Amino acid sequence: MTLVLDGGPLSLESVEAVARRSEQVALAPRAAQALAASRAFVERIAASPEPIYGITTGVGKLKDVVIPPGERAALQRNLVLSHAGGVGAPLAEDEVRAIALLLAASLARGASGVRPVVVETLIACLNRRVHPVVFERGSVGASGDLAPLAHVAGCLIGEGEAWLDGRRAPSREALARAGLSPLVLEAKEGLALLNGTHLMAGLGALAVLDALRLARTADVTGAMSLEALMGTNAAFDPRIHALRPHPGQLASAANLRRLTEASAIIASHRDCTRVQDAYSLRCMPQVHGAAREAIGFARAVLERELGAVSDNPLVFPGGGTEGAVLSGGNFHGEVLGLALDTLAIGTAQLAGISERRIDRLVNPLVSEGLPAFLSPHGGLNSGYMIAQYVAAALASELKTLAHPASVDSIPTSALQEDYNSMGTTAALKLRAALGLARQVLAIELLCAAQALDLRAPLQPGRGSGAARDAVRRRIAPLAEDRYLKADLDAALALCVEGAVLAAVEAAIGPLE
Repeated sequence: MTLVLDGGPLSLESVEAVARRSEQVALAPRAAQALAASRAFVERIAASPEPIYGITTGVGKLKDVVIPPGERAALQRNLVLSHAGGVGAPLAEDEVRAIALLLAASLARGASGVRPVVVETLIACLNRRVHPVVFERGSVGASGDLAPLAHVAGCLIGEGEAWLDGRRAPSREALARAGLSPLVLEAKEGLALLNGTHLMAGLGALAVLDALRLARTADVTGAMSLEALMGTNAAFDPRIHALRPHPGQLASAANLRRLTEASAIIASHRDCTRVQDAYSLRCMPQVHGAAREAIGFARAVLERELGAVSDNPLVFPGGGTEGAVLSGGNFHGEVLGLALDTLAIGTAQLAGISERRIDRLVNPLVSEGLPAFLSPHGGLNSGYMIAQYVAAALASELKTLAHPASVDSIPTSALQEDYNSMGTTAALKLRAALGLARQVLAIELLCAAQALDLRAPLQPGRGSGAARDAVRRRIAPLAEDRYLKADLDAALALCVEGAVLAAVEAAIGPLE
């Protein structure tokens, strides 16, 4: 498959296909034509004495410094070199691919005034797997993701480092090995490569898809726990949720009904005297649904951003009229920061309620007759006692990651850039939050599978049973204590690979 950049919006799924499955990318002829027209306009104005931000002047607080015509190409290279100050760990290669794709797509929309060769070089790096080494920290998420994008741009001009075939090398060497030549930047091009929300949006696009999978996984692990704890699925009755029809709540309730359908465990105690289950069981649609609302909000924001141009200044050739170069603030990441922070809060809710279900599974005070810590031979064996400790630690850490970054600001560039979004911090926190929440759900998956086994010969619902069977194909039931980390890692791998969701959906059809 090939993703064609034609100036239109990208889908979240297409970003993931290029980032994680190395789908090829191409530039549409009509987009190349629009780039050429935009570029011709920039070249006309670049020779003029008129002060035009970033083309004939410096940038930031240096916006009033007019650059002599003979030095304007050097300005673009200097911008890249001076802004390439990212610090911290390198981003993962799939994240860098997402960033590079979004940068190429934004430039291909023809409002940045770059030559077609700039976009074509970005695309060639994607297709030949030349991945710039981009450091995760250093962006305040407002004048674009300047420092991280400077490392992408640096690779294009042969500066900095890149990954090629799993080997980290100087960018010039990596380009040469891939059969590519470094770009020589011309007017406006360095600035166009640096401005943009592409780290925030790239990581955000991947995070939204990961969060959608996480929400479905939470319904699966929650259904397993409900059955293992002798709960009822009556709280998922569609008549209840029709009276509070939030889309996320409706979707989660529908999933939980299907997952627990035909459960012999639930049927075995349908006439018991318990009136209501604990909130962590009964209110799953409301809590999981709230997380889904956060995902839906973030998804809508990201989908719009994937069709945006977040450069500055923007070029409007005018199609035969005078045309214009307009300075604005499309690079500001506030809307993304707010969306990504909201998604981190929703992620924390999924993990928090999951940890409460884990505690109920291992706690003999509330586990409805299950052995303490799910060990058939407790005392000599501690079973999954420490698994709940780990989940509690992660859920607690997630509360700190849920604190929003986007409510903060710190000024930069001598007060020219005096209100910054911190959207990149929000993206990095969200990535960490999703990782912790995934591990919490993996622990619930592990414990719930053990608890369902302990309810034998009663069988769980079709969906819950398919999930338990997927676990058992990888992890044996816990009879006596063994090296706990191996169980935790194996359960996490099942969630990361999507094996449990695949098994469930093969049994009962796609979840919402």
